Amino acid sequence: MTTTETKIKKVPTKNGTSAKKTGDKVPKTKAIKIPKISPKKEGGGDSKVILRIRVRAYESKILDSSVKQIMDTAVRHDAMIVGPVPLPTEIKKYTVNRSPFIYKNTREQFEIRVHKRLIDIINPNGKTIEALTNLSLPSGVDIDVKML
Repeated sequence: MTTTETKIKKVPTKNGTSAKKTGDKVPKTKAIKIPKISPKKEGGGDSKVILRIRVRAYESKILDSSVKQIMDTAVRHDAMIVGPVPLPTEIKKYTVNRSPFIYKNTREQFEIRVHKRLIDIINPNGKTIEALTNLSLPSGVDIDVKML
């Protein structure tokens, strides 16, 4: 029996019915619920305003420090935050010939990695938006802000 299979035994209970009992060979995993955020239409009462921030950088340490700085300013102004959500790393690969004549088959390969994070701020007030615009982040960090 593999670790993904369970062994089910029927165990009689006091009232005569049988209950199922599972073996404990299967590792238990937790299900993580990710809240779905969808902005409501303007005609439907309360409308949620979402500030979606995409942060991109070549170095992951600088990216994480700038995301932490953005989250600290948003928490300081009592904003509700979802994230940071790590997006897939974009990898660009380049192959270059080392020599054009005799050793033409030898090549060098280079790659550029772009790390990305996504932060959602739900119903930001004016002070939160003003604090985020006055925020100074390190060079090499690209920020895209959208209002949904």
